Amino acid sequence: MMKNITLYFLRLHRSALFFCLEGILAITLIQCAQIHENSEIENIELVQKDIPEAKDKMMPLSLGIQRTELYREALLNKRVGVVSNQTGMIGDVHLVDTLLGMDVKVTKVFAPEHGFRGKADAGEHVSATIDAKTGLSIMSLYGNTKKPSKEMMSGLDAMVFDIQDVGVRFYTYISTLHYVMEACAEAKIPLIVLDRPNPNAHYIDGPVLEKSQTSFVGMHPVPVVYGMTIGEYGQMINGEGWLPNNLKCDLTVISMSGYWHNMNYSLPVAPSPNLRTDESIQLYPGLCFFEGTSVSVGRGTETPFEIYGHPNFPKTDFSFTPKSSEGAKHPLLENKLCNGYNLHEAGGMKARRLDLSYLIEAQKLLKDNAEFITNESFFNKLAGNTTLLKQIQSGMNEKEIRQKWKADLDAFKKIRAKYLLY
Repeated sequence: MMKNITLYFLRLHRSALFFCLEGILAITLIQCAQIHENSEIENIELVQKDIPEAKDKMMPLSLGIQRTELYREALLNKRVGVVSNQTGMIGDVHLVDTLLGMDVKVTKVFAPEHGFRGKADAGEHVSATIDAKTGLSIMSLYGNTKKPSKEMMSGLDAMVFDIQDVGVRFYTYISTLHYVMEACAEAKIPLIVLDRPNPNAHYIDGPVLEKSQTSFVGMHPVPVVYGMTIGEYGQMINGEGWLPNNLKCDLTVISMSGYWHNMNYSLPVAPSPNLRTDESIQLYPGLCFFEGTSVSVGRGTETPFEIYGHPNFPKTDFSFTPKSSEGAKHPLLENKLCNGYNLHEAGGMKARRLDLSYLIEAQKLLKDNAEFITNESFFNKLAGNTTLLKQIQSGMNEKEIRQKWKADLDAFKKIRAKYLLY
């Protein structure tokens, strides 16, 4: 009898033990599942941030200029200045016409490098004109006056900025933005930036500009390719205190919807005369360094910034002859047959880094039979330092050169992260 009772309680304790163990196991499994679920959520968020292709592609892209409901009321009953060029379009309608059609009183128009219609050569001084369609005065912000003067700003209550950028430090539209922000801050006039996609926003690369090389082709300590839209860049100018005398611009960015940094975006309007294609825009960050050399990048041809060459290059299966044309009135090596390379297919692939290989190879090809660097000062301004040229001339390979950028790029990425909208 006692033996049976003992076995009974033993079985009972075992059942209770198993029950407790099962309970503990169940609770543990539930907690693990919750942890796993939370990890998945965190990972999804990281994927959405770091690999933007994971975002919902069904949302249509809407540019800042298209979101008129976000800025129309702020401009009504005010005298408005517009900073724009041929890229400031909604479909076939220019921003100026859009604003006038919304009963916004546009009184002045300001144009950057290449002019309001985008036809002037790189570096060509642009004069003030009258817009034939609207009769508005168009004031140049390239040439003798890069910053709007007090006289230009007088009589304005607000300013709107809408220019398509390509996300490269030496492309001067961000320098124009800086000076417009500075003028607005001094005049205590609010500035609205209508944001647009950056076709080179998907990567960050190149040497960070050193203060000694500050110029209109590089005003801020950022890498050659900085991975930000022009609206985000404006916020960085303000936030990092890059305006002089502790000025702060009253800045509003009308952001885009349906946009992320890594999305494919084909520019509907050429942002300047010699960046005519998606391919040229992808190749531009690396090929623009040739502007300080004796090597042509195809200005004066049908495919600028998709090719490069020189009369003294060894003969190849590709050649071109630069000719005077709109946007390249007197191109480098005009009327001279250039042996060279067609990079059209390479430009068709989305860039993942700043490619120095063309520059390094060209320097080797011309080392013994022609001058390579023709404007050292300008080359250094494009590079943002005096070391890149020395590195190339000393025979350093691309991997060794790129390693020198890493610390500065890591520091910049932390600054950049504070101002991202997408």
